[in-house]
Amino acid sequence: MSALADKTCAPCSGDVPALEGTELEELRQQVPGWVVVEKHHLQRKFSFGNFREALDFVNRVGEMAEDQGHHPDVRFGWGYAEVTVFTHKIAALTENDFILAAKVDRL
Repeated sequence: MSALADKTCAPCSGDVPALEGTELEELRQQVPGWVVVEKHHLQRKFSFGNFREALDFVNRVGEMAEDQGHHPDVRFGWGYAEVTVFTHKIAALTENDFILAAKVDRL
């Protein structure tokens, strides 16, 4: 995971091929806890002791996402936050999504 988290998300021009097969599986193994859903997006739910902790986490995710120029979908409420990541320009997964997931795990 740390190797991915040390990388920086690259701007996507929309001509990047979607990850598939072995390459997709190898990256998935580097972000335990994240689920690949229909080869389209990564998703993970995080648990917290209260609303404030969830909100603080979501704010840290938002700041990091802005720094990376790669923006996940985030839902949260009392005691939880759910992060969904995919490359919007191609509506599929790229290495950037796994980089962002690894960075979220470091928060």
